[in-house]
Amino acid sequence: MSDGERPAGRPDLVIFDCDGVLIDSEPISLARLTDNLNRIGVPIDLDTVARRFTGTSMTSIMAHVATDYGVTAPSGFVDEVRADTLRAFEAELTAIAGAAEVLAILPDRRCVASSSDPARLSHALTLTGLLPLFGGHVFSASMVARGKPFPDLFLYAAERMGADPAACLVVEDSVPGVRAARAAGMRVLGFSGGGHWRHDRAAADLLAAGAALVFEDFRRLPDLIAA
Repeated sequence: MSDGERPAGRPDLVIFDCDGVLIDSEPISLARLTDNLNRIGVPIDLDTVARRFTGTSMTSIMAHVATDYGVTAPSGFVDEVRADTLRAFEAELTAIAGAAEVLAILPDRRCVASSSDPARLSHALTLTGLLPLFGGHVFSASMVARGKPFPDLFLYAAERMGADPAACLVVEDSVPGVRAARAAGMRVLGFSGGGHWRHDRAAADLLAAGAALVFEDFRRLPDLIAA
């Protein structure tokens, strides 16, 4: 197949979120975020953090904390949370079951578009052995003006990859991510196989946000893309 061609009926580009889609990081990240927010006086529990902040950039999270709880984080707080999370990744992080095997055989062009910062993305994908499967095509919300649920990151990824947004397929696990992809004019598959989701709750939330369907076994992805 020559460059620029794709199999009939398949997307021109598959865009993967990272946390909760490629790597089972959300239980780790959300726990570290909750503990650190509690440390600076934010009265919030893990369930609330998961519900409100899954798939959201740290910039947006801290803006919400300041507005909703009246707590302004001390200087260096975000960097401390990131360092704490990376330490926890070293001990606990794993790839989503089946992700490496599927990506190794998937014929479609692909990239990553995540709310995480570039250093965390690179570290997490390296730890789990997934980074080489994307050929360096990894994009972060820090590269655009607005993070999810705004469409900026997905549109930026499509532009950088030379793809028409209407011909892109996004795989997302969060409501902000699904909304961002739909706002970018892209079809979305919701993924509920991460450790932070109950499938029944995920299916309802992601479908309501605009996902075409929701699946929880990553190994189903090749068939779903071809459908």
